[in-house]
Amino acid sequence: MTTPLLSVKDLTLTYQTGRGRLRALNGVSFDVNAGETLAVVGESGSGKSSVALAAMGLLGPEAHLDGSIRFEDGELIGLDEASRRALRGRAIGMVFQDPFTSLNPSLRIGEQVAEPLVYHQGLSRAEALEKAVAALGEVGLPGPREIASAYPHQLSGGMQQRVLIASAIVCNPRLLILDEPTTALDVTVEAQILDLLDNLRRSRGLGMVFITHNLGVVNRIADRVCVLYAGRVVEVGEKDTVLGRPSHPYTKGLLASLPRLAADGRARRIAPIPGRFPDLVNAPPGCIFAPRCPFAESACVENEQVLATDAAGNGARCWKSAGLPGWPEEPADDRSVVEVAASREPAEDDAPLLRTEDLSKRYRRGRIGGGIEWTRKLGVIPWPSTRAETVNAVDGISLEIRRGEVVGLVGESGSGKSTFGRTILRLVDPSSGRVLFDGRDVASLPDSELDDLRKRAQIVFQNPDSSLNPRRRIGKAIARAVKLQTNVPPERLRAHVEDLLDRVGLPRAYYDRYPHQLSGGEKQRVGIARALATEPEFIVCDEPVSALDVSVQATVLNLLDGLKDELNLSYLFISHDLSVVAYIADRIAVMYSGRLCEIGPADAVLQPPYHPYTQALLSAVPLPTPGAARRERIRLRGDRPPSGAQRSGCVFHTRCPRSLGELCASTAPPVHEPRPGHRIACHLSLDELARDASVLPETVPVAAAE
Repeated sequence: MTTPLLSVKDLTLTYQTGRGRLRALNGVSFDVNAGETLAVVGESGSGKSSVALAAMGLLGPEAHLDGSIRFEDGELIGLDEASRRALRGRAIGMVFQDPFTSLNPSLRIGEQVAEPLVYHQGLSRAEALEKAVAALGEVGLPGPREIASAYPHQLSGGMQQRVLIASAIVCNPRLLILDEPTTALDVTVEAQILDLLDNLRRSRGLGMVFITHNLGVVNRIADRVCVLYAGRVVEVGEKDTVLGRPSHPYTKGLLASLPRLAADGRARRIAPIPGRFPDLVNAPPGCIFAPRCPFAESACVENEQVLATDAAGNGARCWKSAGLPGWPEEPADDRSVVEVAASREPAEDDAPLLRTEDLSKRYRRGRIGGGIEWTRKLGVIPWPSTRAETVNAVDGISLEIRRGEVVGLVGESGSGKSTFGRTILRLVDPSSGRVLFDGRDVASLPDSELDDLRKRAQIVFQNPDSSLNPRRRIGKAIARAVKLQTNVPPERLRAHVEDLLDRVGLPRAYYDRYPHQLSGGEKQRVGIARALATEPEFIVCDEPVSALDVSVQATVLNLLDGLKDELNLSYLFISHDLSVVAYIADRIAVMYSGRLCEIGPADAVLQPPYHPYTQALLSAVPLPTPGAARRERIRLRGDRPPSGAQRSGCVFHTRCPRSLGELCASTAPPVHEPRPGHRIACHLSLDELARDASVLPETVPVAAAE
């Protein structure tokens, strides 16, 4: 029998707190073989990252470990620090979730990738830098030598993540641990990273522990799956078995929480897992999942469950798993998809609440490897300046959003989505064009005259941690917006804020809590409550669920959808997750390099004919259904062109696999309208756009939904 590359047995992690002992991991066991990828999945707080940090020896001194973690033939628990440092980077590599905090902003990329070679292999800095450049090329970065001379802030998020992977593999480790490496990436970059990791695993025989909450990514990358809940393994097995025929109620709930990438996605409400994560200091007796399980019985609460596995290693910690039905669905709308779509269609005679006309926003920034150029100040004095380029972040966008309508804005990172959202709210000033809010042009108004816009139009930011003051109580943060923009009397202020908390599904007692006392999903609800505090008519939702677990994401999406209907709100919903946009949006706009290449009703945009860029985005979405029939992924050519490049033709033509060459490069594309309100800007004909395209497959596994 082959010895596992990594073997974790009965791993228990505890911390001593003021309230008692917190058990973050409880008897976790799994094996990883060479050339195998094990996906570790579960909600935030389940213990996924704790397993990785325990294996790397990166837990703090307050952590107490019991059990065993063996790498090859050596025990890692209790290993001295010098031996740990010798393993890290050389034999075991790790890729952390956030490259922004993992990369040193003051060091060039090449120095950071070369450092493990100098430390572990004793290479000179020049030799190490050459190998670092080769590693940057191996992970698919364009111009690796130029990238090596750049600083982290000069790279996109996807490029930074590839740098972390290059740094982790440069010493040729045998085990790679990846902690949520694709969470904040758009679907095309995510697909490239997954392809890269899969190729590295095959070519180098790497064993990989892949930590994620994205079940589509699990289906794409994993051989086996380990499902954690509250520090315990609740299900383990082959990927096709766990995703296609889930046994444990928690796994069924995770799959049922996923929005569907389908034209009729709005006709079915997603079903989140009810309740809250358990208190790990005072854990409930019996099954840890019983308080949230729709199938729980008294025996579940009274008796602790045992993880029983079969000969193939598939098993679940549930005594009822063999006969459980699918996860209960949310009440479905009994109308047809056409009727649902028609009920959401705004009246033709309604004036748009918001309209942009040829809106543009341009920046100037230094170029990677641009160096210094000399100009003459006052016509005489030589003066150094960084070579710069013009960034057309938003380039002539005309868009309407009606009352009660949700417009989804999708595209890769760097396409200009967030800049557009901030520009229409005048958080940044436009370079040209008009922004008409309720018929009034707010683009040219001075800041002193924007009070009405600030009250009626709000924003929910992507990262609640950076948008909430850690020193201000939740209630005070919301109350500030109420005091500034409403006429609520001071004696009613606290009750009014508590009503807002109640409306977004938070206990009224959260008024006195600080942000660090809330989970990620709860903080995002606070952000929504703060946006509602001014009684707005329009909200920009800027990636509001991109970093949330699937169950929390489902809860927040249902909340936003319900508030829209209750308060007749309009949303600009910005996201790189097409499944999420398909669920919540009435219309979808597809943005690339500052321009709209397609816009139309959600059901029309999700079915052919569609723009080649839209097709590439759709084909890159990882589906959680094992063996689901789907189109081959459309691979884009090259990388995004410089934002200051010639833009007289189609901005997508340099990456388009169906480009017509000089015609696309030099001539603005015509606009087709295959269906009412559905516009596609492309030189290809509608027949050519529809060729070789297919209707999108269902993304919810039958075993989870029936």
